Amino acid sequence: MEIKKVEFVISNTKLEHCPTDKKPEYAFIGRSNVGKSSLINRLANHKKLAHTSSKPGKTQLINHFMVDDKWYLVDLPGYGYAKVSKNSRQKFQKMIEDYILERESLINLFVLIDSRIPPQKIDLEFMEWLGENQIPFSMVYTKIDKLKGNQLNKNLQVYHKKMLETWSQLPVYFASSAETGAGKMEILSYIAEINRQLK
Repeated sequence: MEIKKVEFVISNTKLEHCPTDKKPEYAFIGRSNVGKSSLINRLANHKKLAHTSSKPGKTQLINHFMVDDKWYLVDLPGYGYAKVSKNSRQKFQKMIEDYILERESLINLFVLIDSRIPPQKIDLEFMEWLGENQIPFSMVYTKIDKLKGNQLNKNLQVYHKKMLETWSQLPVYFASSAETGAGKMEILSYIAEINRQLK
């Protein structure tokens, strides 16, 4: 699947202000600076759809983009190391939790993981929380172009071994690069297949 048209619809901080047309939503989330905005721009064939920044914590709203008049791509604020006040962090957390737990149109949450670094407690705990609340999610390993040789496979093996300490089976996962476009077609095909099954 190739995205032909993407339109910005709304940015907001409250669930009740999200679109009401009940089209399927696929949301993207990850720790600050994981490369989320860059990946979204690559998926959408759009250089400036999601705002990228070298400073963590750039995304501070729930951003809805309509894709080909059929489904929404949702850009969620990151979690973790954003340099914001404790009060702001709590607001972000509540906004994210409300959306994830209560948004009936949310079909799948893509959790972005930096492929270059060992399993991080914050990511593992976030995915555990999703599992406990029965939220469907997939993992997207980012920045695989930064790894040489067999390092990606080695890192994934370490990560999956850690996951299987608490999970009976691994979630669906993708390996991606916003630089090279690796993983783009696999992610979009996955979304297309789910959309077909929803009809």
